[in-house]
Amino acid sequence: MTTIDLNKKTTHDSEHDPRNDEILIYVNGELKPKAEAVVSVYDAGFMLGDGMWEGMRLYNGKWAFFDEHMDRLFNSLKSVSIELDIGPDDILEILNKTAEANGMTTDAHCRLMITRGRKAKPFQHPGLSRWGATIVAIIEHSKPVETLQSKGIRLATVPQVRGLPMSQDAKFNSHSKLNCIIACIQAEQAGADEGLMLDPHGFVNTTNACNFFIVRRGEVWTSTGDYCMKGVTRQKVIDLCRADGIPVFEKNYSLFETYGADEAFLTGTFGAQTPVAEIDGKPIGNGERPITMRIRELYKQLVAENTGA
Repeated sequence: MTTIDLNKKTTHDSEHDPRNDEILIYVNGELKPKAEAVVSVYDAGFMLGDGMWEGMRLYNGKWAFFDEHMDRLFNSLKSVSIELDIGPDDILEILNKTAEANGMTTDAHCRLMITRGRKAKPFQHPGLSRWGATIVAIIEHSKPVETLQSKGIRLATVPQVRGLPMSQDAKFNSHSKLNCIIACIQAEQAGADEGLMLDPHGFVNTTNACNFFIVRRGEVWTSTGDYCMKGVTRQKVIDLCRADGIPVFEKNYSLFETYGADEAFLTGTFGAQTPVAEIDGKPIGNGERPITMRIRELYKQLVAENTGA
């Protein structure tokens, strides 16, 4: 039996909110109580991980960077030939309807999931999904815990890598997350909170859940992006650095440079920018994070501008 260490942290740790026990969840055109929100065991997402998803945050009644999330989602769906008879405006209506039904206006997080749909038989061929896509939207009251910003997160370099695009392109935000789950397990077994994953050439790439940045001598570095998901928050950080005059580079770099970094942080829609305290047991910097904090402030301002918060 697997034992869960409740003292471990993840970049998705949130403050407990009892309201989430009674939320309504959107499932294929209906709002269902949490206990009744189910899909068929024949669904391609359940059976094969055949689907795509997006994580989005609600601020002041508006979904932050919605257009960018829809661009990624619909590009991914097209790439794997999952056809929808609705567009981004319809998705927005679904999300707003679900949030309104739950009385949510801010500090809410959505996981939107779209699969190839129910299959006629329990086999792989996509043509067996004959009844259209399955669409689910789970929106929870969700506020990141503040302790992560002061303490930071612990990473461990793991053997599991982000692979080449011709195996399974890491740019897909797909339901097939086994690669990342294995990395997460390896990190936890090494006593860390998340796994730091390398690319096929041994360069530092991403974590099992988020995009990864380091700061060295006033410069912000992240991977080339060739082997990681096209994170919306990742791109916003790169753009903000360029606009604010902070040197930023998408490049190959090794663990040698990573261990000697002055700062390190993760990016993701849920946690925005989460500082890294240590990697493979080695403390990162001296605990001061001036550039990370500067980027956090710039990002907060950008979210406010985008959502009118």
